[in-house]
Amino acid sequence: MLLLLTLHIMALLFWVASLFYLPALLAGRHGDNHPFEEPPEPYDSLSRLVFTRIATPAAIVAILAGTLVFVVDRNASPWLLLKLTLVAMLVVAHTLLGLLVLRAEADNGKPIQPWCRVFLVVLSLLVLAILWVVLAKPSGIGALL
Repeated sequence: MLLLLTLHIMALLFWVASLFYLPALLAGRHGDNHPFEEPPEPYDSLSRLVFTRIATPAAIVAILAGTLVFVVDRNASPWLLLKLTLVAMLVVAHTLLGLLVLRAEADNGKPIQPWCRVFLVVLSLLVLAILWVVLAKPSGIGALL
């Protein structure tokens, strides 16, 4: 059980860290005009590498390990259901970030910096909400669900 929980937390740290890093990487890379650089191939960007090789595998491991912790512990508390709902929203945010990576790679002239800022705000609120639910384990949340 402790091994699963440790794996869950480690994968979650990698997942969330990469989700925080990617919008800054996209905004910084897309905002600057580098006239003397050779344009990269469309599918070899650093943002795609971070998304597909770090963020997505870490998300899969975090979700699988968290599910195993849930099954092994046989816990169905109302706070845990709220946490799972927030994690589902984090998965949706992860998917939307993938679309933002594709939009940045398309380089169609549309600005992505505002969307990166919006994503960082939403991500910050989601992560803070998840941390609060996990650490506080509110007992009165059952009445809301």
